[in-house]
Amino acid sequence: MSAPMKILVTCPPMLGLIDEFADDFAANDLDFVAAPVVQVMSEAELIDILPAYDGWIIGDDPATAAVLEAGAAGKLRAIVKWGVGVDNVDFDAANRLGLQSTNTPGVFGKEVADLAMNYIGGLARQSFYIDREIRQNCSWPKPAGISLAGKKAGLIGFGDIGRNTAKRMLAADIGVTVYDPFFEAVDGIDVKAAQWPDGLSELDFLVFTAPLNDQSRHMFHRGLLGKVKPGVRIVNVGRGPVIEEQALVDGLKDGVIHSVGLDVFEIEPLPEDSPLRDYPLNIFGSHNGSNTIDAVQRVSRMAIDTIARFLQND
Repeated sequence: MSAPMKILVTCPPMLGLIDEFADDFAANDLDFVAAPVVQVMSEAELIDILPAYDGWIIGDDPATAAVLEAGAAGKLRAIVKWGVGVDNVDFDAANRLGLQSTNTPGVFGKEVADLAMNYIGGLARQSFYIDREIRQNCSWPKPAGISLAGKKAGLIGFGDIGRNTAKRMLAADIGVTVYDPFFEAVDGIDVKAAQWPDGLSELDFLVFTAPLNDQSRHMFHRGLLGKVKPGVRIVNVGRGPVIEEQALVDGLKDGVIHSVGLDVFEIEPLPEDSPLRDYPLNIFGSHNGSNTIDAVQRVSRMAIDTIARFLQND
């Protein structure tokens, strides 16, 4: 009887519930190894260990051509990117090397949209700031927030996450303008479309749900600070480098930007010396927008089933 095929798992949300999936791996004759990782493994670490594995369930690790070439020179035959974003995976190299590969598309729209809406409300009412002041300083602040009803938001990206975020903003009576070069109207989602960056001076919120690619990298940059509405609140639950962080720092310093809610950053984890930390109204996440128990269970089992099918049909 042959030994089970070995799968490396490096996706932090899946690792957080990894024991729940032991039976799923076993049922597919797979043996998994949970990598000791908080966010990502380095390219050098992956090149060193990946050749020993038949399959790899990837988080946000650098699945570069060099990493995949090292794996393919060993036992690696299949990869699955856990989740939606694929900017860290060289799928062209995977195809060239004969590796079966995919991601798990369209799976986290509702979960990430929930977090985006949480940030929108938190920035509007300064609720995270109030909580910190009460906990840390024993104070009792009562800052005046802004109402959501009647406000206007720019939604950058209208994929699964963007559409679900639009539904939530519309339910709060926020008017939504969508910026997406591939925009298609959806029945029941009453938004208007515009060309980036037209109309920024009218928007109270900018909400980024866009993926990272050559066109979206640094699409919000310092040159746009003179175009936005003074006091704009900015949310990013897409990919960190879609926003030039120095533009946020400059805008916060000058008072052009009221506050930001960021689940993603240009460098992760957020460096200790990041100037973004100096603004107490900001809300920070840990690139954790998809991480609910329900979603992790659903998508992890999808990833296991997919990589098992790849390896069994190879």
